[in-house]
Amino acid sequence: MKLTALALAAAVSSVASATFVEYYTVKTQVSNSGVNLDVYMLYARFNGATDTVLNAFNFNRTDGAATNLFYHKDNAYLNSGALMKEYGTWNPSQSGSVTLNRPFDSFLTIGATATPTNTTNADPSWTGADSWNRPDVPNGSNVGWFNSNPPNNQGRVGVGAGAAQNPVDSVRLGQFVMDRDAAASTWNLKIGYNNGVAGSPVQFAETTFTLGVVPAPGAIALLGLAGLAGRRRR
Repeated sequence: MKLTALALAAAVSSVASATFVEYYTVKTQVSNSGVNLDVYMLYARFNGATDTVLNAFNFNRTDGAATNLFYHKDNAYLNSGALMKEYGTWNPSQSGSVTLNRPFDSFLTIGATATPTNTTNADPSWTGADSWNRPDVPNGSNVGWFNSNPPNNQGRVGVGAGAAQNPVDSVRLGQFVMDRDAAASTWNLKIGYNNGVAGSPVQFAETTFTLGVVPAPGAIALLGLAGLAGRRRR
């Protein structure tokens, strides 16, 4: 009986495990409408086989600088499938054609890819009447998004892996389309997740990730020397 109880406790402990490891991005380079682009796919990595993201929030650029860096090519009002930074939506269900739009469109998601059946919605932190139907990220507002139908498990690691949705240990959180070799920017993001079992406690993780090109160490040193030389001339 004691051995059975210990085995059961170990099994429950194993199921309850859910630990965030890191954010990471995967970059691809494409061209569209005569513009050379870098496409960053953002993922959250976990160490549990059923870890499931429920929502993402506290999203904003850490230095308070410009947030209108991203291209959209979706079916949103005033965009209508044109590659642009001026108009667009972060709504993944409005991304449009799998070949003509989605590869060049910025969107946010909990797990699933950008199709009309994606159940990711914006939370109320998005300011203004347009909610997340805007091309930039509201500066100074920690915005978020969530899976409005958690039982579908679209935020679980590995779900839809065959369709290039969630890798076996990760959950897709967004796609960001930028000018080729754009300067790096750092972004903060917090997520709520659990082990995928109904009613299990929600855990939270918060850290930063970088989009854009980070200067190589040698380039940073040269920039520093250039700054010193400029001060000496003055």
